[in-house]
Amino acid sequence: MERLLEKSKYLILIAVAASFVASAVAFLWGGFKVIFILINLIKTYGKDLSAAVALIELMDTFLIAIALLVFSVGIYELFIEDLSLPEWLVIHNLHDLKAKLGSIIILVMAVTFLKHLVEWRDPQGTYYFGISVAVVSAALIAFSHFGKKD
Repeated sequence: MERLLEKSKYLILIAVAASFVASAVAFLWGGFKVIFILINLIKTYGKDLSAAVALIELMDTFLIAIALLVFSVGIYELFIEDLSLPEWLVIHNLHDLKAKLGSIIILVMAVTFLKHLVEWRDPQGTYYFGISVAVVSAALIAFSHFGKKD
C-alpha cells in the first residue's frame, strides 16, 4: 500500500498536463485575438472605439493563460520535482501557490472592472461591481499577507 501511495504522486501529472495544455491554448487564442484586433485597427484607421475594450479583453486572456501556467508549474514543483525557474516563480508550498494565483486573480478582476468602466452601461452596477472587486481583492491580499508562516 505504501508503494502505491508513493507512486500516486504521478496522478498530479494529469492536472499538470491539463492546465499546461489549457494555458497553451489560451496563449494561442490571445495571439489570434491580437491579429484580429490589429486587422480591425488597420481597417478602421484606428477610429473604432471598441478596440480599447478588445485590448482590455486581450489582457484578460493573457492573464488567465499565465494563471494556468503558474498553476501547472507550481503543482509540478510541489509534487514531482524542482524546476530551474526564476526566483519569483519558485513555489515552496501550497500557500506560495495560492498567493501567486491570488495575485493573478486580483489582476484579472481589475482588468474586468476596467472593461466595465470603459463600457459604462450601468453606473450603479459598475459601482457595486467595483466594491465587490475591492472586497475580494482585500480578502486575497489579507490571505496572502497573514497566511504566511514565518
